[in-house]
Amino acid sequence: MLKQFREFAVKGNVVDLAVGVIIGAAFGNIVASLVADIFMPLIGAITGGLDFSNYFVPLSSSVTADNLEDAKKQGAVIAYGHFITLGINFMIVAGILFFLVRAINTLKVEEANKPAPPPTRTEVLLEEIRNLLAAKAGSAPRGEP
Repeated sequence: MLKQFREFAVKGNVVDLAVGVIIGAAFGNIVASLVADIFMPLIGAITGGLDFSNYFVPLSSSVTADNLEDAKKQGAVIAYGHFITLGINFMIVAGILFFLVRAINTLKVEEANKPAPPPTRTEVLLEEIRNLLAAKAGSAPRGEP
């Protein structure tokens, strides 16, 4: 049983998946910091200092606080500003991932369209020998019309 688990765990797909999840989590932290520390302050500066994260609708009359954290302590609230912030965050993450995947796909297409390297001198000589042997035997060489 331990041997089977070891074989399963070290298979390429499982290890690749684990590495992808770890890199994805690290990338998520980087993007979250990019949004929180760079883009949201810029959006706040452009909109005159608006901080969407503190927009809320109180659901009871006992909520009198001006900020979301205190309002949640006083009672139920609908935190639509936090939802807007997460929506903006999602759009930025989706945009970054779109451009990242597009760049990777462009590199893959360029790699696929790269011409095959010319045959080595050994390969050319082997093809000539094959063709001579085929001509001597009276048949066309394999792989050629």
